Amino acid sequence: MLWVKALHVFFMVSWFAGLFYLPRLYVYHADTHDDTGNERFKVMERKLYIMMTIGGVGTLIFGAWLMIDYAWAAYSSSGWLHAKLFLVFLLYGFHFYCGHINKIFRENRNTRDHKFFRKINEIPTLLGLAIIILVFIRPF
Repeated sequence: MLWVKALHVFFMVSWFAGLFYLPRLYVYHADTHDDTGNERFKVMERKLYIMMTIGGVGTLIFGAWLMIDYAWAAYSSSGWLHAKLFLVFLLYGFHFYCGHINKIFRENRNTRDHKFFRKINEIPTLLGLAIIILVFIRPF
């Protein structure tokens, strides 16, 4: 079971690396006005989205495995686990929203400025902190 937990944490870390960095790329991309820079950001964003999707899928697979084999029986009535799963659900929503933004940039349809992307850049940080607190502190 420790292997499953280790793989869950590995994929979660790689997923979060993408969740942290992709919105930052959008900040810089929104400020880019030359064709060369625009195309470079499109490639970087596409590749990063693919890598973070792999991390998100691995996180989901090994997290579900942990819940089925270990945590669900022990913690199914724990409020912290339900709250954590809700926040993880929101993270996946943010992940897919980043994919939507990726498509908008690829099609040269972005109308948002860098300030918008600076704000959404904080979403995974706040959700990640809340999830970590729930997992380690288990306040309820």
